[in-house]
Amino acid sequence: MGLLIYGEWQRYEFDDRQLAHVKAAVQHKLRMHECFLMSWVQAEHSMGRISVWMSPEIPLTFQFAGSRRPTLNEHWVRVMEHMSNTPRGMVVLSEEEAMQVMRAPGTASAWA
Repeated sequence: MGLLIYGEWQRYEFDDRQLAHVKAAVQHKLRMHECFLMSWVQAEHSMGRISVWMSPEIPLTFQFAGSRRPTLNEHWVRVMEHMSNTPRGMVVLSEEEAMQVMRAPGTASAWA
């Protein structure tokens, strides 16, 4: 399990593959100096729903358990990037959930 370290002391665990996709989506937004809300459910640790404000001014570290970089699914990254532009903000999804969003009726134009 990898870690998303937000600020100086808040640590959140993610599967390395999912964390790599979150990193790609977040890095693109922060490189453009965009702020956004990012949320996810971390039920396996009884923490419920977590939301953090992502801003270039807040220290952010991605720490991976494994040494190999996973191959990125660009569609997965794009879905999360797209969600960050909505009032709900970026929602961290599983790969399967992201593919379901892409296949949903009426969303084809968003991914063209």
